[in-house]
Amino acid sequence: MIDSIAELKLLAGVTNRPQWTVYEGYPGSNISVTGTEKAKLMRKHKIEPGTEAWFRLWFSKPYLTGERPI
Repeated sequence: MIDSIAELKLLAGVTNRPQWTVYEGYPGSNISVTGTEKAKLMRKHKIEPGTEAWFRLWFSKPYLTGERPI
């Protein structure tokens, strides 16, 4: 119970730590790495922004639906 309260306080920004260190994210959620990987796939497969393939690449949820982005 205490851990969940501490986590809620951390996410809400209710701490004595400086603001820029409050939210550290969750492990494995580095958006710059994900974006770089998707950009490489776009170049490799010549996918243009706004096309059906682009939406499938960026917004598919293979862990939920089993759909492959490419």
